[in-house]
Amino acid sequence: MMKQFSIMCLLAGIIATQGVSAEEVIRHKIPNSDFPIALAVEVPANKTLVFVSGGGPVPIAAADKATSAVSANTPAAFGNTRTQTVSTLTKIQNDLKRLGLDMKDVVKMQVFLVGDAELKGEMDFAGFMEGYKQFFGTAKQPNLPARSLVKVAGLVNPGWLVEIEVTAVRH
Repeated sequence: MMKQFSIMCLLAGIIATQGVSAEEVIRHKIPNSDFPIALAVEVPANKTLVFVSGGGPVPIAAADKATSAVSANTPAAFGNTRTQTVSTLTKIQNDLKRLGLDMKDVVKMQVFLVGDAELKGEMDFAGFMEGYKQFFGTAKQPNLPARSLVKVAGLVNPGWLVEIEVTAVRH
């Protein structure tokens, strides 16, 4: 049974890559949509996937030493969802560069958003998208990742509204 499953997976991989250069990462667009994510991304078998751990934003300003324990754990220390998204993606971009990669190499993204108290507990999807579109789907960086986004009750730092993890492909 396991042997049959392995053969079926191998055949599916061969069929999926027919007519495609072994060097290509294929990004499938969402039909009839300009939404800045890929419907799917295909990575050839000869590429290396790099899984980047989830991370959140950095504080927007140094906290007052007297209140650092309180202010470092509040959204005010990190900014709104848009600001936190830009901060988090900038941090990911820097991590990727240290690994010899860039945002153009991101093929999959998972986003976790916390509801914003200023929006009556609703997640700020519009704010997230404003920050996201500074890194993906631009003239300078048109490559779009496959992406999922979920609202969560909380993150490791109570001040974070955003946590993002990515998978990149080494060319």
